[in-house]
Amino acid sequence: MSTAIVIVAAGRGTRAGGEIAKQWQQVAGRSVADWTLDMVRAVPGVDHIVMVLHPDDMDRIEDVEKVAGGATRSASVLAGLQALTGRGVTRVLIHDVARPCAGVALFQDVIAALDTHAGAAPALAVTDALWRGSDGLVTGLQDRDGLFRAQTPQGFHYDAILAAHRAHPDGAADDVALARAAGIDVAILPGREDNLKITRPEDFARAARILRPPMDIRLGNGFDVHRFGPGSFVTLCGVEVPFDRGLQGHSDADVGMHAVTDAIYGALAQGDIGQHFPPSDPQWKGAASDIFLAHAVQMTADHGFQIANVDCTLICEQPKIGPYAADMRAKMALILRIDADRVSVKATTSERLGFTGRGEGIAALATASLIRA
Repeated sequence: MSTAIVIVAAGRGTRAGGEIAKQWQQVAGRSVADWTLDMVRAVPGVDHIVMVLHPDDMDRIEDVEKVAGGATRSASVLAGLQALTGRGVTRVLIHDVARPCAGVALFQDVIAALDTHAGAAPALAVTDALWRGSDGLVTGLQDRDGLFRAQTPQGFHYDAILAAHRAHPDGAADDVALARAAGIDVAILPGREDNLKITRPEDFARAARILRPPMDIRLGNGFDVHRFGPGSFVTLCGVEVPFDRGLQGHSDADVGMHAVTDAIYGALAQGDIGQHFPPSDPQWKGAASDIFLAHAVQMTADHGFQIANVDCTLICEQPKIGPYAADMRAKMALILRIDADRVSVKATTSERLGFTGRGEGIAALATASLIRA
């Protein structure tokens, strides 16, 4: 058995607004037609895909078989079906280009249903109360029992639906209506609420929410320690703080910046500073730690993330951090490529306990959050 999909994309979609037809307008960074075509291409076991386009739009999309549509939807579908003649197609699914959120699984459900039915289509049972109205007033009620909201893709045995279209070339609301007129039984499959048809301007925003990938949020922690040694200042979060000693390390021993850098690497699951800048390599002797942080920031961008915020806690008895915290935040924000109000630098003591309490060095703990939206 051979399966084909016809994508109907010849309409003008004037109710959706915009200067171009809705299928060429952007949703979540891509055209509606691109989203729909890629979804259809992902359906397993499909042998042929035909896109029916308005004659003026034939050059708008590449890498797909195209055929010019007619003046009505039925005429366009017929053009797509006739383009498949002589290819041994036994099953065909007809899908509206303006339904880019249908999902691959729904196509698979329709294809499977054609093993036991001559036609199959998804639909949602009507659950709202239904009114009749005229001139802005309710004039009557409509029983909703047995009523469904039709969706696509609508699938059929190819020869049967082609004959139905040839016998009734125009006027059908959709392909199920035409199939019914030709005596073809159509099975109702469960539809999807997300399978909206973009019709009005506000539908683009709803489709964008569905099509965007789930937000990816990462958290990473970093911890670093450096001991005191000879010196007249310590470098903390990129700022030189006067002190009667310095911090010892292979680089400039900026314990705060090291902790933040490792937090970012951790969020990316990319190891730590030692893996990227080995202390055994003499070129990093005395290096400024902003080199390490800038590398982690660039790696964040390369992986498609952006830094949401950073929180760094410096643990020491001395020196006092408060007078320098604002400068530290500003320095870090510049390297992190974020606003200073997304960078926290604070200090605490260890209540004179442990090596920090004895004044032997400084420790730092940092957390970084990354987001890919």
